[in-house]
Amino acid sequence: MIYHLNSTTSTNDEARDLKYHDGDIIWADFQTAGRGQRGHTWESRAGENLTFSALLEPTFLPVSEQFVLLEAVALSLHDFFEGEGVKSAVKWTNDIYVGDRKAVGILIEHSYSGGKLARTIVGIGINVNQREFSPDIPNPVSLSLLTGKKYELEPLLRQFERCLAARYSQLRNGEREQLQKDYHSALYRRDECHTFALPDATRFRGTIRGVKPTGDLVVEHENGEVKSYLFKEIEFVI
Repeated sequence: MIYHLNSTTSTNDEARDLKYHDGDIIWADFQTAGRGQRGHTWESRAGENLTFSALLEPTFLPVSEQFVLLEAVALSLHDFFEGEGVKSAVKWTNDIYVGDRKAVGILIEHSYSGGKLARTIVGIGINVNQREFSPDIPNPVSLSLLTGKKYELEPLLRQFERCLAARYSQLRNGEREQLQKDYHSALYRRDECHTFALPDATRFRGTIRGVKPTGDLVVEHENGEVKSYLFKEIEFVI
């Protein structure tokens, strides 16, 4: 079910309320304290974009396999953009890019019970109708900028809801390998040589070769050495 709010601090915070259950979506026209990955804030003009959280209860999924849930979520957004005629890619771990520009940000927060996932809150911001962004935000893009159209938000959200339900059903049915295969196929800059940065600011050239089931990014360095990196151990240079 979709719950629509005019304003809230953060839809992820709202989704913690136990009145919400598996499959519910909490959508707000405006967030006063929207959050992104790495502690960043999420900027969105009121009423122009889709800012919402999906509440999932993947109690069938062991904690050790939680990355495949992230894959299912990212793929549902990839499917959504494909449905709108826009070719997108999944930038590891879970941003959605069109070309070298960011169209979607995702923040996933889990709670656990006895070695399995209990509740997962998937916070999502899709740039839809916003056409001007703060210069402090790197490489943003919106559906409207990409297509020249102006969109009604609710029909788009219901379309995403269907995409998420389809990918979540795959996960529930144990189709892990297919999800991982599709995620690899959708990876941003896969099999292309680009520059990366390490936490100490060292830069190197490398080629993404895939992602392990645990979520590690596999990168082949120019010297032929293959290394795996966890989230925050490597950054894209765009």
